[in-house]
Amino acid sequence: MVEHWMNRRDFMKSGAGGLGGYIFLAGNEKRQEEKLEEKGGKKRKFVYRPLGKTGVKLPIISMGAIYAGAPAIIQSAIDAGIVHIETAHVYVRGKNEQVIGEAIKGRPRSSFLISTKIAFPRDRLTFLYGDGITPEAFQKNLDTSLKRLGLEYVDFLFHHEVSRKESVLHEPILQGMEKAKKDGKARFLGISTHRNEPEVILAAADSNFYEVIQTSYNFKQKHYLEVRTAIAKAAQAGLGIVAMKVMGGGGGQDPLNPVNASAALKWVLQDPNVTTTVPGFCTFDEMETDLAVMEDLAMDDSDKKWLQKQANLPGLYCQGCGQCVKQCSAKIPIPDLMRAYMYTYGYRNIKLARDLVASLGLPRKICEDCGSCPVKCSIGFNVSKKIRDVIMVRDIPMEFLV
Repeated sequence: MVEHWMNRRDFMKSGAGGLGGYIFLAGNEKRQEEKLEEKGGKKRKFVYRPLGKTGVKLPIISMGAIYAGAPAIIQSAIDAGIVHIETAHVYVRGKNEQVIGEAIKGRPRSSFLISTKIAFPRDRLTFLYGDGITPEAFQKNLDTSLKRLGLEYVDFLFHHEVSRKESVLHEPILQGMEKAKKDGKARFLGISTHRNEPEVILAAADSNFYEVIQTSYNFKQKHYLEVRTAIAKAAQAGLGIVAMKVMGGGGGQDPLNPVNASAALKWVLQDPNVTTTVPGFCTFDEMETDLAVMEDLAMDDSDKKWLQKQANLPGLYCQGCGQCVKQCSAKIPIPDLMRAYMYTYGYRNIKLARDLVASLGLPRKICEDCGSCPVKCSIGFNVSKKIRDVIMVRDIPMEFLV
């Protein structure tokens, strides 16, 4: 992977994270269709883009259902015209898939598209798989997901949370996915990545196996140029692109630091190679804000000013560069803890943070014996303080979070 970690001055010069570089959108109208449709009792403008070579066209706004605590918001999203609902086998310990199953029960199967993602444990420092993963284990997880969802098949099945090119073609997982498609349990196969995205995207594009890529892509990424270039190459190879983490770690539910969801979404959607986004709204107002983006994708001055201001702030979005792990004498999986911190203090989702921290298998004592922390974060995070502030969530009883 070619590293290109921009400093904040370079980021600002680039025009709020590449705003000035997106002059090509208007010349690519043929890549998308615009329709005025009656949905949910309202006439709405919908923008559709093709999902690579799959033959599927999606509205540019889909739904990341991870924060949906009840079926009602998902049902309203489908009624409002959102077609694609995204989840994962592990979200909320499987309860998220169950909520979706309740929401879609009784609806025509042709009225929605469902994606789920299956992950397996890996070394938290190298991000590589060890022994013990089998095609049968993959099939078992998929069958559990299908049962929760109440479906015979999912539309998109993802190899989840991949960070290394060596893992992109992990044979047991590919065998499990291939069998799922052969058995009619998945229509299309994809891969998702939260960190080291360019390396994973390019490896997936070269694989001749995957059909869809779901990747982190937002205005807070200091290596957004590499992400954008990799996305372009994958799209040229015929893969569909789904953008996640589009809010850049902003706290949409934090009244003291509200995210400009419209600006964040428009920044990503200026890239015509992105088919759709999966913002994780959990209220009806947030849903309406996201849907309204399709009325006009152009960014106004207030959008640009907000993006430029946020570009100068550390925020909560960990870049996942991994430099911190190399500096840490205890080899703590710091990027995972920074993501848990974002879930806690940005998304206000302590349940999600607790699940992540608990999954790391960390010792009881952490960041107590080093004296002066040797870690120097590439974007200025006070790593040891953030770890101390988030590690406490693992001690919260689950019954308090239900």
